[in-house]
Amino acid sequence: MNVREQSLKKHAEWKGKIETVCRVPADSAQALSLAYTPGVAEPCMAIHNDVEKSFDLTRRWNTVPVITDGTAVLGLGDIGPEAGMPVMEGKCALFKAYGNVDAYPLCIRSKDTEEIIKTVKLLAGSFGGVNLEDISAPRCFEIETRLKAELDIPVFHDDQHGTAIVMTAALINALKLAGKDKSEISLVINGAGAAGIAIAKFLLDFGVKSITVCDKNGIICEGEPWLNTPQSQLAKITNLAHMRGTLADAMRGADVLIGVSGPHCITKAMAGSMAQKAILFTCANPVPEIEPQDAKAAGAYIIGTGSSANPNQINNVLVFPGLFRGALDARATTINREMMLAAAYGIAECVTAQQLSPDYILPYAYDKSAHQSVARAVYKAAVATGVSKLR
Repeated sequence: MNVREQSLKKHAEWKGKIETVCRVPADSAQALSLAYTPGVAEPCMAIHNDVEKSFDLTRRWNTVPVITDGTAVLGLGDIGPEAGMPVMEGKCALFKAYGNVDAYPLCIRSKDTEEIIKTVKLLAGSFGGVNLEDISAPRCFEIETRLKAELDIPVFHDDQHGTAIVMTAALINALKLAGKDKSEISLVINGAGAAGIAIAKFLLDFGVKSITVCDKNGIICEGEPWLNTPQSQLAKITNLAHMRGTLADAMRGADVLIGVSGPHCITKAMAGSMAQKAILFTCANPVPEIEPQDAKAAGAYIIGTGSSANPNQINNVLVFPGLFRGALDARATTINREMMLAAAYGIAECVTAQQLSPDYILPYAYDKSAHQSVARAVYKAAVATGVSKLR
């Protein structure tokens, strides 16, 4: 069997990848009196008098919902909330395995932005943070922006910012090897959905100055009639030379190509037209924008993909467990840019100078020391930027 057939078979055996485990004894009258009635009335009233005590007297401090409406699940598209459950359960399993965060899948039967926002707000008192997942653009932008503004716990859309963080970590180490400066490179992003737009904004914060973004219609340029609202906003801060044309035009002479688009949309000729020591992060799943062997044959220096079958897997798994671990431990009220940049450097620093090579620019997703490094970096950044409730 191939891996997909094996996975289907295992899911039928597992019947779910997560479960609830009791943390207290319930085997005597005394145990029940402490964990439940009548003793439980005391922590209830303590929280009633001070809601912040819900973080100290319940598991709220360590819980995160993984919320989706099932409209942008992996590369499968709008398959619905129930069909998204295997992915959300998998995400929850990774939260626990790598960050010791208790995460729960919440798949909402609505595509209405207001309904989703209202649902999350009504449930927020049960959680220490919120992870948004696989919600299609452009609705995902408003949902995240509104929830960040209206809740006092961290809200994080992993498809946007998790992708941006791990891409930045990969870029940090790739530029070291290539001997190039972030402020001097020419960088192209193919794909102008949630991930592509978030990557562009984050890399501008990181210090990349020349960024050109493309989608299926070509280069995003201010004034193009086909741009949606988020793309129009992006056009004001990228492609400052106002280049028009195709992806092939944008890639000519570029130092870096980041692909978050679709399969086989980049040819060997396009890859070969890039600058010396070109860096290609082609992360369309399950089929990349160009096959790694073709990119290498065209002269690419460093290649990363979204697949564990190739060197340099660029995967959000390196981000969200440690990011939330650090944010929850700091009792953060938000996840800000400083915390996200700290996470990127926390990942990059896990590859030593001796280890760094064109085929090894990121730690492996299952390297627990990498997740711990992210958690420490995020915690420190939360405290340093004043978003921690710890005193």
